[in-house]
Amino acid sequence: MAGYRNKGKSGFMGWVDDRFPATAMWEDHLSKYYAPKNFNFWYFFGSLAMLMLVNQIITGIWLTMSYNPSAEGAFASVEYIMRDVDYGWLLRYLHSTGASAFFCVVYLHMFRGMMYGSYRKPRELIWLFGMAIYLALMAEAFMGYLLPWGQMSYWGAAVIVSLFQAVPFVGPELAEWIRGDYLISGVTLNRFFSLHVVALPIVLLALVVLHIIALHEVGSNNPDGIEIKENKDENGVPLDGIPFHPYYTVKDIVGVVVFLFVFCIIVFFFPEGGGYLIEAPNFEPANPLKTPPHIAPVWYFTPFYAMLRAIPPIAASQFPGVVVMGGAIAILFVLPWLDRSPVKSIRYKGMFSKVALVIFAVSFVILGYLGVVASTPERTLVAQICTALYFAFFFLMPFYTKMEKTKPVPERVTG
Repeated sequence: MAGYRNKGKSGFMGWVDDRFPATAMWEDHLSKYYAPKNFNFWYFFGSLAMLMLVNQIITGIWLTMSYNPSAEGAFASVEYIMRDVDYGWLLRYLHSTGASAFFCVVYLHMFRGMMYGSYRKPRELIWLFGMAIYLALMAEAFMGYLLPWGQMSYWGAAVIVSLFQAVPFVGPELAEWIRGDYLISGVTLNRFFSLHVVALPIVLLALVVLHIIALHEVGSNNPDGIEIKENKDENGVPLDGIPFHPYYTVKDIVGVVVFLFVFCIIVFFFPEGGGYLIEAPNFEPANPLKTPPHIAPVWYFTPFYAMLRAIPPIAASQFPGVVVMGGAIAILFVLPWLDRSPVKSIRYKGMFSKVALVIFAVSFVILGYLGVVASTPERTLVAQICTALYFAFFFLMPFYTKMEKTKPVPERVTG
């Protein structure tokens, strides 16, 4: 067993190892965890996602020390943090900008997995844990979005929660149960605060641990989609693998430094992001009697919001749009079983897969933009086309991945 690997060691670490498998864990997950030697730029985003998770937890803890989770005091407490708490403005912007940065690196991390087939056997469970993290992250961000108690926070939450009313039979009761009241109120704020700072972070941390354990059990994928465990030397070490520490820990530091440079520029010079990271109405206290001219969620939700608006209601019910929006997220969970290609990586797949992935990515970005701007008939038509292309990527995948001609995969990893 791994826990008994280092028994007999002397000194302090020997004392620790006799009681806790510290050295064994270090070796299993870092110094003797062999990763493919051909990781490229796309493999930075997993470690960057971990960095942003730590940033959100630390800054969130400090913000809660001065935050008042009540309808009467929430907005004023945010202003107090921004104006009177030492470096409170920095903590607030690190947290608000960090949320957008978190989603940015998570989206790029997911896209890398789709490019190189990291969801394929034997990594289906890694993908499912990752998607569960994404779902929990969306819930965490939604709950946190209400906490500043600004105009856009209030009305954005009101619109999203009202969508649950479209669920047949139980919709009104479900929406009321989520709010804890007949409308968005201090009860809702307190409820969302509890979920945001306690329940959902615990779920997120647990899922991240499971994600990493599952990854290290089967090993990391690589741009070639080749299993390095199939080619080992006489000592059982993969011929195309290198220890994660120190090689990739040092390499990740380079990515972290570059990322933090860009991140800090945004935090210090463009924290509102031109209204995309913090909307102008959110600098006004929530007013149930005054509706903002244009209500839209934060940019990382807007692709799905655009899908919702693209589907026309039936008998004044938004239920079809809610189904499409939920289906757009749910279908990602079954991706490992839709891909029938004999190869994993986009490098060796046929032209159909490459074109489909590009169209999918472009459609997603366009939907993100359309979800931010006001709706017009022309924009609605474009959103409907992009929504159709989004789902076509998944529904047609079993056919075009099976029928297309693929390139031969090398026996060993390439550069």
